[in-house]
Amino acid sequence: MIRVLVAEDQAAVRAALVLILRSDPELEVVGEAADGAQAVRLALELRPDVVLMDIQMPRLDGVSATRQVVEADAGQVLVLTTFDLDDYVYGALRAGAAGFLLKDVDADALIEGIKTVARGDGILAPSVTRRLIGTFARPGRPDQPQAREAVEALTPREREVLACLGAGLSNGEIAERLAMAEATTKTHVSRILAKLELRSRVQAAILAQDLGLVAH
Repeated sequence: MIRVLVAEDQAAVRAALVLILRSDPELEVVGEAADGAQAVRLALELRPDVVLMDIQMPRLDGVSATRQVVEADAGQVLVLTTFDLDDYVYGALRAGAAGFLLKDVDADALIEGIKTVARGDGILAPSVTRRLIGTFARPGRPDQPQAREAVEALTPREREVLACLGAGLSNGEIAERLAMAEATTKTHVSRILAKLELRSRVQAAILAQDLGLVAH
């Protein structure tokens, strides 16, 4: 059973989300939050597997709430967003969000997205991921010498996998491109996150973009 906390300030939207999630027997809604501060408090109290986090909320915004939840290791955070909130989403991903969904997502995709994040895979929809990462990874960012040094310490194969993450590829797509088993791909991704001290593969993708490591 996957335990989910729903954080959304609009009561009607929150009710709709809860109704959708409760339709799946593998999901359990353990709490509802109407603002960011309440989301953090409930996450610390309930320790859900996934926090479905709206990005714009009163009292404490979704970015700050995400950072506090992740730092407390109180659950994976799946952000709800729209394309016109790029800065907010970029901040949430850097704060450690495991992934994101668009607010107009259909019920099946919402449920599958939560299950995907609960499994530890932050790439929900590669085509959308590529679009978002391309938007967030703005050109002209200052170089990150420490990050670059850590990346250079990766094995050649790990750097290839990191470049594929930077292109927004899923595990299956990486496996096909690099001619290896998908299970091997997952192992490489886990090692990359550990070596680079990152919380999610989405963060790894953004780092790859920042450093210009993108597979073509």
